Amino acid sequence: MFDDLTDLYQEVIMEHAKSPRNFREMPDATNIANGTNPVCGDNYTVYLKMNGEVVEDASFQGDGCAISKASASLLTAAIKGKTRTEVAELFDHMHDMVTTGNADERVGKLAAFAGVHKFPARVKCAILSWHAAKSAAEGKNETVSTEEPAE
Repeated sequence: MFDDLTDLYQEVIMEHAKSPRNFREMPDATNIANGTNPVCGDNYTVYLKMNGEVVEDASFQGDGCAISKASASLLTAAIKGKTRTEVAELFDHMHDMVTTGNADERVGKLAAFAGVHKFPARVKCAILSWHAAKSAAEGKNETVSTEEPAE
């Protein structure tokens, strides 16, 4: 049973990596943020079209590994119709899941990333676009990084 579930999750990730959903520039985006992982080279721009507090549309563009691309693909589908607050809450659930492996019903298809916690180097890949989306939803329109700035 566990192996079947793991295989299913791997299939979901590979499908979204090969054929990402919402992989496009959005010229009429109201909020845009970039996410970069300088260690591995993943780099994405997340576009949101906000209608007040609600994400009306979401898309992304950029380059990265299969995990980061699949995560961005599932992210854009998951946050459509959500409020800024709900996006932040989903970010928290996703972050907890990829760092601990704990998944619950709140993450839905995103549970495919629960196994990422076993590969610490991949956690940043899975969460990169989420940092950008959270920033965009908050209206910060900035570049976020998975690495802490040097002091």
